[in-house]
Amino acid sequence: MSSRDSSRSASGIDKLDFDDNRQPPSTTDGSDPGGLLRDDESLLSNVVDGVIERDRRKLRRRFVKYLSFASAILSCLCAGSITAYSLYGPLFQSRLHFTQAQVNAVSIAAELAMYLPVPLFGYLCDRFNPRPLSLLAGILFALGYLLAAAAYASGPLKEGGFPPAIMVLAFVGVGSGTSCMYLSAVTTCAKNFGRGKHKGLALAIPIASFGLSGMWQSQIGSRLLYERSSGHYGEVDVYRYFIFLAILLLVVGVIGSLALRVVDEEELIDEAVSELERSGLLENSPFFQRSILHDSDNGYGYGTLECSDIRSNLAESDDAELDSTNRKYRSYSEGARRKTWLLNTETRMFLFDPTMWFLAAGFFLVTGPGEAFINNLGTVLNTFYPPPLSGPPDSNSPATHVSIVALTSTFARLLTGTLSDLFAPTAQTSLFEEQSTKRFSCSRLVFLLISTVLFSFGQLLLASGLIQSHPSLFALVSALVGLGYGAVFSLTPIIVSVVWGVQNFGTNWGIVAVVPAAGAAVWGAIYAAVYDGAAGGADDSGADRLCYGVGCYAPTFWGMVACSWMAVGLWLLAWRGWRRKEILV
Repeated sequence: MSSRDSSRSASGIDKLDFDDNRQPPSTTDGSDPGGLLRDDESLLSNVVDGVIERDRRKLRRRFVKYLSFASAILSCLCAGSITAYSLYGPLFQSRLHFTQAQVNAVSIAAELAMYLPVPLFGYLCDRFNPRPLSLLAGILFALGYLLAAAAYASGPLKEGGFPPAIMVLAFVGVGSGTSCMYLSAVTTCAKNFGRGKHKGLALAIPIASFGLSGMWQSQIGSRLLYERSSGHYGEVDVYRYFIFLAILLLVVGVIGSLALRVVDEEELIDEAVSELERSGLLENSPFFQRSILHDSDNGYGYGTLECSDIRSNLAESDDAELDSTNRKYRSYSEGARRKTWLLNTETRMFLFDPTMWFLAAGFFLVTGPGEAFINNLGTVLNTFYPPPLSGPPDSNSPATHVSIVALTSTFARLLTGTLSDLFAPTAQTSLFEEQSTKRFSCSRLVFLLISTVLFSFGQLLLASGLIQSHPSLFALVSALVGLGYGAVFSLTPIIVSVVWGVQNFGTNWGIVAVVPAAGAAVWGAIYAAVYDGAAGGADDSGADRLCYGVGCYAPTFWGMVACSWMAVGLWLLAWRGWRRKEILV
């Protein structure tokens, strides 16, 4: 045996000692250093290619995320056209001979159409994606403003013009378009950036842009699209202004339908399910029990021998391809069912949380008066200038104060969003996010309460009658109301995303955002009743329906002051509930 072994070693290892499929050695002694190098190079090349492809995917996701953010800002910069209602609302009264109640009916219809469908639009954003809503918004805006332009051009009803109901119908389309465009943009930002450390700013910027839209659009109306016959700025050409808005918002809606995308939504769902699993809420879940049983029955459980045997016996390539297709379909179907179950569970938890109702009630008590002030800003200004004065000067015009409200509101939204990111307490919100500590922290509720107090001070100045004798100080009222209103509208959705998460943000925020509709309707009706009551009797011409003096508005704004302080009390109750649950807001 030793002689046979020595003969083998002398002649080298023959290729017959290995399997038949092995390639013969390239050298006589069986060594192939070049082959080893080629294998190493191939492995290194595969690793490098994988890293490059991973970086490309990451860069692509980042590009899509920030492109969506830019598109959301553009949508919000244009969507708030209804906030410039005070620019042309008084012209409905003077040119179309609408009563104050009819002027308010148009604005209330727009407010109701803007807020009431929000839960439905939020539901569609969460279950599907925001892009179809952006396209729908552009169509609704175009139809609404074109109909409003035709109604205004037809003149007063006595001269053969359209009835006020047509204008109401037109602004229903405008209000619905506002809701669609705003919610699709904000929901996209919340889901793309809600897990980062700059979630407040990522929401504050589009929300602030929404407030800016009324400012720049009112300036275009009063500075570029004004009536040439008037000889001065301030009298907007309502017909051309409505045509301009119809074209602009249709284009923006189409852009949003192409650019708004939610990135890595599957990760949001996975993290939310993991958090619910840690909390123990999945143990008695019928959905997940059925899911486990279904997977076991079909051979898709973890480590089952039968599943491996079935897959190993697929000899035909067509069968393997069919099986792969079926697995992909089952995976997609299971993911869709899990997403639906999760969002429904999150909605139930949100609705049955008492602190949500405290938050929503306070939001109702603040935003209703704010909406009523913005919508009736022009008629309030006119009460300061009784005959023989011709009306407010250009320096105190409705367009000027719409811009003041927009600027201060925008400043408050950006400021509160930034401060909440810098100073608000943070906690672990997912399995992959570490808890961070700050030397100084201040709850978002502190900013919310301070903003509400400032908001009430603006209403108090108006209710006291001080502005009636000093109309130039009305800018202070507009600034205080804008600061409070903007901060409340910025902080409330941020608080919703912090307390209840972003995976169901569209639906949750949509539910809360309904309440301003009721607030706007209530306070718009109260203001109109007080105004018309102080104006006294009137004939059909509507000329003597104009009201002058503090009695036209003071009772309304005293009530608004009381509502603001009631909101402070309700938010303190909500804060106490969150502290008991150890939720850092």
